[in-house]
Amino acid sequence: MTDARPLPAGWTLQQIRDVSGDHEAIPLHTGRTVTWSVAPEAPEPARPAIVLGFHGLCLVQLVDGTDWYMGSLNDDGSVDCWAIYGDFYQALRGL
Repeated sequence: MTDARPLPAGWTLQQIRDVSGDHEAIPLHTGRTVTWSVAPEAPEPARPAIVLGFHGLCLVQLVDGTDWYMGSLNDDGSVDCWAIYGDFYQALRGL
């Protein structure tokens, strides 16, 4: 796994915690398996640039995108994304 744990540009961890309401939110390693489940029978692998953890849920921004994907953090550290947001603030409020 890589040791990268970036935050979204212009955001502090405290701001993320305040907006999400999760005061234990943390940035996670990006070296993990992330899939986008547009169709449960054919999940698409994705390359994360930013992964934020919120008590079993995650927000993920992909390397080649600006959207935010919401998903479940699995026991093995992988993330299965099932919702998409165009705005980080709205993604935080959607948790």
